[in-house]
Amino acid sequence: MALRDRITEDMKNAMRAGEKERLAAIRLALAAIKQREVDERITLDDTQVLAVLDKMIKQRREAITLFQSGGRADLVAKETVEIGVLQGYLPAQMSEAEIEALIGEAIAATGAASIKDMGKVMAVVKPKAQGRADLGAVSARIKQRLG
Repeated sequence: MALRDRITEDMKNAMRAGEKERLAAIRLALAAIKQREVDERITLDDTQVLAVLDKMIKQRREAITLFQSGGRADLVAKETVEIGVLQGYLPAQMSEAEIEALIGEAIAATGAASIKDMGKVMAVVKPKAQGRADLGAVSARIKQRLG
């Protein structure tokens, strides 16, 4: 079953069960997916849907930081619930060892020698790590290994 179909099915189940918070988060995800499809005039595949969900989770984490500094515990709780729902659609997270191995393989495959080659390494790593690891942290590790 395609990821988008699974999300739609979960929305229907959340409606039937009366899970309002879960339903709201799923509707936000479907709206973001639909918006991207309309903007780009394409139908998203699973990889692209994962990228949309990953971006939404990143936005929620940034919002939590701002809400915590503003003393808005109610909004922090709402965003945390949304992150939990969205993470349910992402594949299992990569371990530290898997990330290191992936970076090592990418550096060897591209022949990267300095920080100037970081773009080449990221181009190899990103499709494999999308949705399974924080790409910001992966980027920092690559920078550290090449620097």
